[in-house]
Amino acid sequence: MRAPMPTLPDLADEHAFLDADDRYRLLIDLGRALEPMPDALKTDATLVRGCSASVWVYPTPREDGTLHFLADSNAAITKGIIALVLLAVQDKTPAAILATDIESELAPFDLRNQLSSNRTQGIPNMIAMIRETAARQAA
Repeated sequence: MRAPMPTLPDLADEHAFLDADDRYRLLIDLGRALEPMPDALKTDATLVRGCSASVWVYPTPREDGTLHFLADSNAAITKGIIALVLLAVQDKTPAAILATDIESELAPFDLRNQLSSNRTQGIPNMIAMIRETAARQAA
C-alpha cells in the first residue's frame, strides 16, 4: 500500500525550509510517489503539448462524481511538477476543480524562480488540460 500523498499546504511548509538541492529532491520524490500510469494510457490524446519533457495526464471520472488523474513524465523533475499540480485537483469534482486557483495553490513553491524556464514552460499547459477535462465533465 502506498503512502498517502501529502497536502499542498504541508508540502509548502516543508519546501520553505529546504535549500535548492533538497527542493529538487522533494519534487523527484513526489513524482516517484505518483500512482503508476499504464503505458497503454500514454497516447497522443493524453500527451500535454508544449512541455520540454513528455507529460501524460489521463482523467478517470469516478462514480462519486470526482475526477481521478493518472500522470507520468519521462523526466523526474517534470514528473514531480505534474504530481504537485495534481495535488491541487486530485479526486475533486469538476466544479471544484474549475473553482480551484491552481496557480495560487502552486505559488508558495515559486517554481518559476526555482526551476529553469524549460522545465516550467509546460505548467500552464498541464493546468489547461486539467481544466478542459473538468469543463467537459461538468457540462
